[in-house]
Amino acid sequence: MSKATPIDIINARVPGYKDLQMLFVREGRIERILPMTTVFKRVAPQEVELLDIAGDWVSLGGVDLQINGALGLAFPELKAENLDFLQKICEYLQNVGVDGFLPTLVTTSVDNIQRSLAIIADFISHQKVGSQILGVHLEGPFLNYQKRGAHPAEYLLPLTIEEVKRVLGDYAQIVKVITLAPELDPTGEVIPYLRSKGITVSLGHSQATATQAEDAFKLGATMVTHAFNAMPSLHHREPGLLGAAIIHPDVMCGFIADGEHVSPIMLQILLRASSHKGLFLVSDALSPLGLADGVYPWDTRQIEVKNGTARLPDGTLSGTTLPLLVGMQNLVKWGICDVEEAIALATDAPREAIGLPGISPNQRANLLRWHWDEATKELTWQRLLS
Repeated sequence: MSKATPIDIINARVPGYKDLQMLFVREGRIERILPMTTVFKRVAPQEVELLDIAGDWVSLGGVDLQINGALGLAFPELKAENLDFLQKICEYLQNVGVDGFLPTLVTTSVDNIQRSLAIIADFISHQKVGSQILGVHLEGPFLNYQKRGAHPAEYLLPLTIEEVKRVLGDYAQIVKVITLAPELDPTGEVIPYLRSKGITVSLGHSQATATQAEDAFKLGATMVTHAFNAMPSLHHREPGLLGAAIIHPDVMCGFIADGEHVSPIMLQILLRASSHKGLFLVSDALSPLGLADGVYPWDTRQIEVKNGTARLPDGTLSGTTLPLLVGMQNLVKWGICDVEEAIALATDAPREAIGLPGISPNQRANLLRWHWDEATKELTWQRLLS
């Protein structure tokens, strides 16, 4: 459906809004969102297309803040000749319901990081179609050795301002999020420095205690990377950084909902403990996203993908190959979330985490329609406007 024609969408459920709503789309943007109970006079109805979605949900497209690659290309391995392929990835992601994302650069050499940042910066400067690159997520190289997970130890760096400047180079303006282990910086200088550059600081791959995490939050850290993974587990005497994050009103935690990275029961505990606030869904998808299960190269190593889960030969969990919205559908299928909460976790919440507005007036009307089938207990989606 084209956005050129004025459209009034009626009888829509919208995350964050009570009751059924009307959405007025004009010139490709949401002009107004009003309750169906509002009394109004439609002007020139013959020129406005009326779309009754009969109680289905409407949302913005998904935003994935942690995605490592797709269609066989890992973002840390980008080269200049990959620009067209990067566009192909953006179009693929849009086709699976993701309208914005942060290409995630995992721990690798500074040269690789700099090359990838340069290529992504060039791409952003002229991108017009497909899922929009909203910046870059640097997941490393400032990680705790003991919680490095699948990140190669030889490329880990000490967390100092000097090393941070070396990694960022001339591309700080496109780095939206950086994951780091706060206990590696006893000076407390790095987090304020990154915040001064407009970079969101996320704690992850860390052994931080609750006290160390609280100190990092006071310095300006506002996120946690893939909750439960690559950090100490919640313990009744040692709550760790995750415990500190859950109760902090200004900190948001990303999490993976593939059923392998975190038990659905633990996700239910997380959601209940946080009152379903301060959380957002990520895919943590690796480069085989969009490809069949099998064995694939990953930096200098190999990963084996089975049923959407990727592991190193030694069994170390390294990521998924499931699109973001599949994780969202899992939450509903497992009975962890109702439909509204699940949709928000993949659409509005990630936007909030990086300072972008959720579904509201003046937003581009890149909209998804969600239908809940009570008989089959399935949640499906389709593009409403793009």
